[in-house]
Amino acid sequence: MTDVVLLHALSLHASMWREQERALTALGHRVVAVDQRGFGSAPLGDAPPSLDVVADDLARALDARGVGRAVFAGSSMGAYVLMTFLRRHPGRADAVCLLSARADADTPEAREQRLRFADAITAPGMRSAVLAQTTPRLVGATTRDARPEVLDRVLADAGAADPAAVAWAQRAIAERPDHTDTLRATQVPALVIAGAEDELVTAEESRHTAAALPDGGLVTIEGAGHLQPLEAPDAVTAALCSLLDRAGVAAC
Repeated sequence: MTDVVLLHALSLHASMWREQERALTALGHRVVAVDQRGFGSAPLGDAPPSLDVVADDLARALDARGVGRAVFAGSSMGAYVLMTFLRRHPGRADAVCLLSARADADTPEAREQRLRFADAITAPGMRSAVLAQTTPRLVGATTRDARPEVLDRVLADAGAADPAAVAWAQRAIAERPDHTDTLRATQVPALVIAGAEDELVTAEESRHTAAALPDGGLVTIEGAGHLQPLEAPDAVTAALCSLLDRAGVAAC
């Protein structure tokens, strides 16, 4: 039995991995999909915004479940948490999958944009307009046109998320360091998954992230945007199975 740890994207929660959790569990793996600080069932607490805090939360949660080493996958914010976890808790990953994430720190312009978003999402009367403007970009054009129920689900989850938690997470992400050296030191089978229609992370950024991983590869999913586990669940499951095979664990 292999432990597979799944980390969700910003404004969502662990249920975004439901299809992958169902498929991998059926194949005999133990899947640990956790709610990150402030989302789902996890309280926000009063710590200052920092992905270090979230990575240490994850370490404690895994310790409590008796999970030592595992295969990890993180989507968007979950990928930034995973890269932070790799830096702060080395030696616990048998394999790594990063979805919709860049290894680089934010540019000054991107950082300022995140901080403006954090301020706006918590400003009186601004939340609905901010979500309506930004949330549709989390999925690709094909998903918006052909699978509107996916966008509806993302809009519902984003609308239900605690604005204070979203702002906290955006401020934490804005302060993250460049993780290129962390990835270069990650000597395990690794995979970067990108959406061909991702409007937030460019193809060049995905290639850079994959190239930083000594045993990394890149899978680009056509017809998907930023949230491939929801937009193309079967393709993501297949990619995770391929990574598990490369890691030499029980085959899918």
